Amino acid sequence: MKINDRSEIFKQHFERIAPKRKDYRKRRSYYWNDITSYVSYFIHQEHSVLEVGSGTGEMLNDLHAKRKVGVDFSEQMVQIARDQFKEPEFFVMDASNITLEEKFDVIIMSNLIGVLPDIQRVFTEISKVCHPKTKIIVSHYNYLWEPLIKLTEFLGIKLKTPSQNWLTSKDVKNLLELAGFDVYKTTKRMLFPFNLPLISFLFNKYLAKLPIIRDLSLNTFTFAKPLENNPPEEVSDKYSVSVIIPAMNESGNIEDAILRIPKLGKWTEIIFVEGGSSDDTWEKINEVAVKYKDQYRIKIAQQDGKGKGNAVRKGYNMAEGDILMILDADLTVPPEDLPKFYFTLATGRGEFINGSRLVYTMEKQAMRFLNVLGNKFFSMLFTFLLDQSFKDTLCGTKVLLRADYEKIKVNRAFFGDFDPFGDFDLIFGAHKLNLKITELPIRYQERTYGSTNISRFKHGLILLKMCFFAARKIKFK
Repeated sequence: MKINDRSEIFKQHFERIAPKRKDYRKRRSYYWNDITSYVSYFIHQEHSVLEVGSGTGEMLNDLHAKRKVGVDFSEQMVQIARDQFKEPEFFVMDASNITLEEKFDVIIMSNLIGVLPDIQRVFTEISKVCHPKTKIIVSHYNYLWEPLIKLTEFLGIKLKTPSQNWLTSKDVKNLLELAGFDVYKTTKRMLFPFNLPLISFLFNKYLAKLPIIRDLSLNTFTFAKPLENNPPEEVSDKYSVSVIIPAMNESGNIEDAILRIPKLGKWTEIIFVEGGSSDDTWEKINEVAVKYKDQYRIKIAQQDGKGKGNAVRKGYNMAEGDILMILDADLTVPPEDLPKFYFTLATGRGEFINGSRLVYTMEKQAMRFLNVLGNKFFSMLFTFLLDQSFKDTLCGTKVLLRADYEKIKVNRAFFGDFDPFGDFDLIFGAHKLNLKITELPIRYQERTYGSTNISRFKHGLILLKMCFFAARKIKFK
């Protein structure tokens, strides 16, 4: 069958069912509300959103975004959407020929690719309405459900659809990559698509989130962004950089920190934030700030509260650079590695760069055995919570654009200001902002001065408590 013939068959099908669609959606609201709720988690008030295959417009209308546009090739569907909702704009438009002239922050394709005659062509077409930071969210049926879906259609539980595509997650990833997109996350949801008291709650809120079992879920969600191919030489001077160095009892490392930080981007500023040291760290910071004031951009401050997280946030508020970097004052992450972080972010290989200490062999005393076990545990827990692989969540060096941090800051109320270390606050915020999180292996070194400020058991319990809190907000919300 020719592509045009197949497209016409589906168009006639959706025109035919359009009058029933509104009532059908209401009867199946439990299923559709779950998709809308999950997608909404990644939509923010300032976003512009395009839904391709918007149907009668219910999902788009329920999203909280600054601008909402829907396109669908069914004239009747679009008319019903316009009659129902006044805020979103709806256009009759074929997904394979998008003629919109604006760019969108988020593009949603919900339960659409199964009926497309040429998925790659549509993915390529939507690139016309993407800017470099646009996020694509594609939801589709898990191919394992094909026999059950066909059975529900045969029994009249679900509206019949002409023969559709049944794709694996790898199929969708491949098609997006062929169209020039970078796939950075895939997850699955919903084991029981009907609203039965207690059963639906237990199956969908808890069982569907567990490893192995979740692979049986009905809906698959794939996240992608435009693939950037920025050569390092073209971005070497694109961004300015602020390096924030929280310091407590690190007097012997302060001067080394300045001397070992290489030039980064257009210009580099170094921001020391001292945290109530019992040694002469603050005096040393003042000394080197004067000594090197003609060679480096240096800012200094003492934190108002307690904890590394408070110090980092104070440094962020002082920063003027386009890119924000954290460098722990113990220098166990070599300052010489910071260019790797700069280029990973600047070339578009990631939007939140997280250092990973657990790839290379560490120096003998760099990390105590129980700390290694704790790091591995939290990495596994984060991989489960965020549906994204983590090797190390507690490395102090994290890098992101200041513009993205400002958005995380605005959204901090969602999780609460509860992280004394700052690591989880940033990772959870990056996840909520739907940033591509990239781990960058570094060679973790032994301290040459002082001792760690981390208490293994006390701080480990605090971190665990934060994870349980985040699980309610992210995984089991």
